Amino acid sequence: MKAHEWLALAVQHKASDIFVGAGRYISFKINGVVATAGETPITMAEAKEFIDELYALAERSNEQFKNSGDDDFSVTISKLARFRVNTYNQRSTPAAVIRVVLFELPNPQNLEIPDEVMRIAGVKNGLVLVTGVTGSGKSTTLACIIDAINKSRTGHIITLEDPIEYLHRDKMCLISQREIPTDTKSYITALRACLRQSPDIVLLGEMRDEETIKTAMTAAETGHLVISTLHTMGAAKTIDRIIDAFPPEQQPQMRTQLAMILRTVVSQQLVKRKDGTLIPAFEIMHVNKDIQKLIIESKTFQIDTQIDIGKSMGMIGMDAYLTSLVERSEIAMETAVTNATKPDEMKTIFESRFFDEFRDESVVRVSKKADWF
Repeated sequence: MKAHEWLALAVQHKASDIFVGAGRYISFKINGVVATAGETPITMAEAKEFIDELYALAERSNEQFKNSGDDDFSVTISKLARFRVNTYNQRSTPAAVIRVVLFELPNPQNLEIPDEVMRIAGVKNGLVLVTGVTGSGKSTTLACIIDAINKSRTGHIITLEDPIEYLHRDKMCLISQREIPTDTKSYITALRACLRQSPDIVLLGEMRDEETIKTAMTAAETGHLVISTLHTMGAAKTIDRIIDAFPPEQQPQMRTQLAMILRTVVSQQLVKRKDGTLIPAFEIMHVNKDIQKLIIESKTFQIDTQIDIGKSMGMIGMDAYLTSLVERSEIAMETAVTNATKPDEMKTIFESRFFDEFRDESVVRVSKKADWF
């Protein structure tokens, strides 16, 4: 089979990722589980042919891949889907991981993104962060938020992405989507330039280093809405990650600046439902005066407590969200404990609160503790 036929097969089977490598079976990730799709391992020549076809489909030179051993780009196949491709060498042989991105913009209700996350679309200025590990659905959540803004108010949205995943059309907003490095050299180059392009909203694919973080914070400080991502889990760790990017002598100033511009931090992960499919779980922190004070005073370890008591503001901690999924019979207790930020505490809560309530084995088996964990 040719590369484009494998891509079509992945879309047909609703795979999120495709794995290609010499000496391996071509594999698909479906609902978080990697399974072989090919009948035999592919040779180095077949892997090279597959990857060469991806470059041909993208109408892109493979010089960067040859020179550095890594490359990121996107492929669009009409009437099928878009694909985010990462090519790399492993053991001196070519390999690729391909993310499937469907043409239609995702529906937040179908994806079970809560309304409180979608209210970010109403934020007018400052910094909003969507965080989580790779593959946790951050790009999809961002696409939903940008589409909601596009449907609800006027303005100029500039997205800086590496590579572009979801394609947005002008609705109420004008949208400029710039791909790195195809349309511009780097995040920092594009971010500096976009401040001269009259943006109202800037979507920054990732805050990768001190310079990018500082420029993004300056943009948010001057009245723009900046939405970006970090590969962190939890609001407290996200704030620490930003501050730690700066030299110690600059950190007090950056804490004050961040406290004034930060509006919301959403952290997310994908967890297994009881039926084997995936469901997102969220932590939501909205910055209030108490949290501003904790950021300035370098007491981020107390932020989780503020999230717990901020329910009336729409805040919720990750462990509380996971517990709500257990209460709705969406996920098993074992899954909640495995993905919790404080697994020992959650296990104790389940043992004390839910032992009698969840006797029905159709919900969760509780006849023996060993059945849970």
